[in-house]
Amino acid sequence: MIGRLRGTLAERAAGKVIVDCGGVGYVVAVSAHTALALPIVGETVTLRIHTQVSQDRIALYGFASDEERELFDALITVKNVGPALAVVILSGSTPEAIAQMIVAGDLAGLTSIKGLGKKGAERIVVDLREKADYMLASWGASGTAVSNKVVAAVVPKAARDPRLDEVASALVNLGWRQPEADKTLEVLEIRPESTVEELLRDALRAMPR
Repeated sequence: MIGRLRGTLAERAAGKVIVDCGGVGYVVAVSAHTALALPIVGETVTLRIHTQVSQDRIALYGFASDEERELFDALITVKNVGPALAVVILSGSTPEAIAQMIVAGDLAGLTSIKGLGKKGAERIVVDLREKADYMLASWGASGTAVSNKVVAAVVPKAARDPRLDEVASALVNLGWRQPEADKTLEVLEIRPESTVEELLRDALRAMPR
């Protein structure tokens, strides 16, 4: 079993990367959240790894943070949520925001994540609410629903914000075409304190299904 990889980021593509470790290139599936945290190709990268072994293949799933790996481990215990779907869910926002939605029972927020339907979201809330609350406490985060946060007044963007370039790249890596990504980002509203992860979550909710 492979639990951790440290090597050179050799290639990156939609939803996956290749990590070169001593001349051996490992193909690793990653979420959009982890993809945004990775260095440029050619630099050293460390990923926490989940190894899935089946009859005909071995698949590796990589995570840039302990929090994302912990939430992934919880998600794959839910019925009908395999590693591939768990990575899709983790691409929808930050681990903290997803855990907050689970604790709050925010089905609207969860089903806004591409690939997650209402029944799946309901199962996740039922099965993981207590675990997610515990995880948030251990991460030093709040279990308050994301949808209940007081949101500062939003300001329409003027010129293209550099953060949006990162979001556009993540959307293309997830399978959307560049024109679709650019069209959504043109109408996306941002706040001065918005993180790339928050902007990506908002963009995913606005992307065409």
